[in-house]
Amino acid sequence: MSYLFVNANGAYVNYDANYVVVKYGEDSSKKIPVENLEAIYIFTSAQITSQCVVQCLKRGINISYYSKSGAYFGRLQSTNHVNVFRQRKQAALSETEFSLELAKNIICGKIHNQTIVLKRYARSEGKELRDLQVKMQQSLNKIINCKKISEIMGYEGNAARIYFEGLSRLVHQEFAFQGRSRRPPRDEFNSMLSLGYSILMNEIYGRLENKGLHPYFGFIHSDREKHPTLASDMMEEWRATIVDSMVMSMINGNEIHTEHFSHDDGNPGYYLTREGLNIFLKKFERKMQTPIKYLDYIDYPATFRQSIDLQINELVKAIEKEDASLYHPIWLR
Repeated sequence: MSYLFVNANGAYVNYDANYVVVKYGEDSSKKIPVENLEAIYIFTSAQITSQCVVQCLKRGINISYYSKSGAYFGRLQSTNHVNVFRQRKQAALSETEFSLELAKNIICGKIHNQTIVLKRYARSEGKELRDLQVKMQQSLNKIINCKKISEIMGYEGNAARIYFEGLSRLVHQEFAFQGRSRRPPRDEFNSMLSLGYSILMNEIYGRLENKGLHPYFGFIHSDREKHPTLASDMMEEWRATIVDSMVMSMINGNEIHTEHFSHDDGNPGYYLTREGLNIFLKKFERKMQTPIKYLDYIDYPATFRQSIDLQINELVKAIEKEDASLYHPIWLR
C-alpha cells in the first residue's frame, strides 16, 4: 500500500480514471493507483478536489492535514468501518481490571524498548549509562505489582525522564537537548520527536478505526477532550521503536542538520523547513516499510506498518475474549 505525502505549496490533488493525481505546476505530476493508496498527508496549502475527497471517503482512505511546520490540524475519514457492538464492549472493558492488565503489558514493553534503544546508541558502556538502565529496569519491575493505573503511569513517567536523560548524553552535540519538551518543541531534537509522534498517532488512529474500534475509548491514559486516548495507548510501545530510533539514526548518519530547522526569536519553537520536512517524511516512510521480526506470534518478517496492524488485531482478540493477557507488546531484542 502507498502513502501520499504532499509538501509543496500550490499542489493540486485530483482523481482521474482510477488514479489520484498530484500536479506540481504546469509540467510536473505524480500518479498513484487509488486501489494502492491507504492515506494522504497534506502539509501545505494544497488543493484537493471534491471528486478526490469523495473517492477517498468511499474507499476508506483517510486525508490528514498538517501545517507546513508539522502541526496536526485534523482529518477526513470514512465511517464505513464502525462496529458499534465492538465499541460497546471496548467501552465497558475500560472500567474493569482489563485496563490494569493491558497497561502493565504495554508500559512494560515500552520501558523495555526504551532500554534497548539506549543500549543500541551508546558509544560506550559507561557506568553512568548503565546506572540509568538499571533505574529504568527498577521502574519496570515495580509495575508488575501495581494495583492502580495511576501507579503504573507514575513509574512510566519516571522511566521516561531517565530515558531522555540517557538520549541527551548520546545525541550528537549539534542536536543537544535538555529533556523532552512538547508545545512548542524547544529544540531541533524535540521538534522531530513531536512530528514523528504526531504522524504515528494519526496512522494508528486510522488503523484502529479500520478494525471497528473507537480511537477515543482508551484503557491506559486518562480521558481528556479531543484526545484519541486509545490511539495514545497503542502508540506507547512504538515510540522508541519507531520514532526515537529513527531520529537518532538520522542524526548519527548526518542525514539532517540544524540548518534544516527554522526558529523565530519571538517564538520559542523549532520547526523543520520544507527541505527538512521532505528529508524527515522520506525517512519515516522508509522506516515504516522496514521488515522486522519482533512479534512473538508470527514466524515471518513484517514491516513496521504491518506489525502495527497485527498488534491491533491482537487487541481486538483480547477485547472480544475479555482477556488482556492475550495482548503481547512488541519486545525489542
